[in-house]
Amino acid sequence: MNDLEIYVRELDTARLETWLAESLDGLAMAAVGSVGVAKGKGYYQGVPVRVSLYPGAFSKHFTSVVLEGDELPWRSDLDCARNAWRRLDVEVRCSPGDWKEGDPVQDEKWWRLDHRGEQMVNWN
Repeated sequence: MNDLEIYVRELDTARLETWLAESLDGLAMAAVGSVGVAKGKGYYQGVPVRVSLYPGAFSKHFTSVVLEGDELPWRSDLDCARNAWRRLDVEVRCSPGDWKEGDPVQDEKWWRLDHRGEQMVNWN
């Protein structure tokens, strides 16, 4: 099972679902609980992909987008973030993929994609 996770700034769930539907066939999402979480499933090359949207991540300004499946539309978090940035025109962040449990949080770097370009930054 592969997974991708990106963080999209200040964007409603409907626009995220529209963007994801461009790459996933038969995407069906449903609200879960009362805090705006949405979960669902689509298909990529006929293989199921689970999708989860968690609004309010990182000081409530970002929505965490998680895709899980054996086949995914993008090879890496950064590829996914690049596609989201091009299609949604809002700030997108993702992990560079080399962080390990126990690493100091203050040293953690993230990719930030926005109108300034792609940069490695501390989250705050």
